[in-house]
Amino acid sequence: MKLASLKHGRDGLLVVVSRDLQSMASSAAVAPTLQSALDNWAETAPRLRDIYQRLNAGSHPDSSPFNQSDCASPLPRAYQWADGSAYVNHVELVRNARGAEVPESFWHDPLMYQGGSDAFLSPHDPIKLPQTQGWGVDFEAEIAVITDDVPLNCGVEEAGGRIQLLMLVNDVSLRGLIPGELAKGFGFFQSKPSSAFSPVCITPDELGDHWRDYKVQLPLLSQLNGELFGKPNAGVDMTFNFSQLVTHAAKTRPLCAGTIIGSGTVSNKLDGSPGKPVSEGGAGYSCLAELRMIETILNGAPTTPFMDYGDRIKIEMLDSSGQSIFGCIDQTVEPQK
Repeated sequence: MKLASLKHGRDGLLVVVSRDLQSMASSAAVAPTLQSALDNWAETAPRLRDIYQRLNAGSHPDSSPFNQSDCASPLPRAYQWADGSAYVNHVELVRNARGAEVPESFWHDPLMYQGGSDAFLSPHDPIKLPQTQGWGVDFEAEIAVITDDVPLNCGVEEAGGRIQLLMLVNDVSLRGLIPGELAKGFGFFQSKPSSAFSPVCITPDELGDHWRDYKVQLPLLSQLNGELFGKPNAGVDMTFNFSQLVTHAAKTRPLCAGTIIGSGTVSNKLDGSPGKPVSEGGAGYSCLAELRMIETILNGAPTTPFMDYGDRIKIEMLDSSGQSIFGCIDQTVEPQK
């Protein structure tokens, strides 16, 4: 099943979207918003699935064309947005670039931070910032899951069953502000502006065999200014799967329906080398910082700049036939006026 939220008020207007992303149908008779559907998921999911089946069969009487640019993020705001760092290869590169080793605990205890969830960007809306110089504007291509209610200290197997939806993420980061914030010992705040999520979220069964071990076993594509930047496989080198991330988040608190848990930057290390750009036959990268780390490790200093006004990032995932699964995140950095 595929769902989207059209731009409408603060919380969007929930619609069911066809598998090919060409048509949609209103879900107003079932739930007006995605959050309201998640609040009563056991009741609403079968009814939404019925709309989805009729839509795909071409038998829904009130279908209309689906336009990704009309969408807000599936949850325009959420009660909880917690982003992990499941790809320890990414963390290892960050630390290697400054001559530090990864602590042993990082391989069995996930990193996670609580992000701002009161105002997500729409997937085709610009990233507006008052300045870029010195801020180190970066994209981070990720995958996220949405849960229903997760009990306190939930076990790994139960946590996997609480995952109801998946979507893509652009976790915008301001790299130039991160060191100063982390030095204070309280974590991210100003360095993590609003994130954006894919136009469409999907139930895990939409992925078929590509959803295994609570991982998405497909490449995540990033295009920067029209050029392919990265295509790492999201199921490879993922140290902690989504069930483990949900369990980690729920260790000391319950999670309410509509909680979003992110994977962190998707990163591959397939051949034991520091990594290759796409142009050299490699998987490429899911953020500028990782490429800059590789440049630092290999050459002593980075040469690739961070994003500036006018730069455009597109994030998408395709199925085995080349069809877009979630729609695309397509954003340009613009000045705040």
